[in-house]
Amino acid sequence: MSGTENVNINPLGFREYDARWLYPKDINKEGIKEVGRGLGSQIILKTNKSPRVIVAHDYRSYSKEVKKKLIEGLIDTGCNVEDIGLALSPTAYFAQFNLKADAVAMVTASHNENGWTGIKMGIEKGLTHSPNEMNELKKIIFEKKFVKGNGSYKEIKNFKGIYISSLVKKKL
Repeated sequence: MSGTENVNINPLGFREYDARWLYPKDINKEGIKEVGRGLGSQIILKTNKSPRVIVAHDYRSYSKEVKKKLIEGLIDTGCNVEDIGLALSPTAYFAQFNLKADAVAMVTASHNENGWTGIKMGIEKGLTHSPNEMNELKKIIFEKKFVKGNGSYKEIKNFKGIYISSLVKKKL
C-alpha cells in the first residue's frame, strides 16, 4: 500500500445504487484509493480491456481531494482516467456517452450535507451500479481481489461548455 495511513472503509457506506460515507470519519484517503482499486478491477473484469473511465467531482471543498485518491486507485488497476473536473452528476453521465467511455465515477454525496462524500458509478451506459454490482464491488474491495495494471490520466478541459452546448442545441 502506498502511504502511511491505514485503510478505513465503513462497509455500511455501500448502499444499493451508490456509496456514501462521512469523510474522513467513515472512509479515509487510503480507503478511497482502495475503492478506486476495487472499482477499476470491477470495470476491467466486466469490459475485458483497459477501459476509459470518466471521473468528476461536486462542489464540496474536499471532493477534489477525494477524486484524486479515487483516480490513483483506478490508475493502479490499468484504467485510463478522463477527468472532466467540477461537474453535476448529469454532466458526468453525459460525458460517458459523449466521450464514448467505458465507465463513469462521480464523486458526490448528492443532497447530503457537508461532511459527506460518496461515489455514483456505472459501467453500462445510462445505468448506475445495481445492488448486485455494489455487493460485487464491496466483495472485491474487502477481499482485496484487485487487478494490477498501469493506467493513465487525462484532463478534459471545459467539458461544461460541451455539455451546455449540447443542451442548447436540443432546446431543453
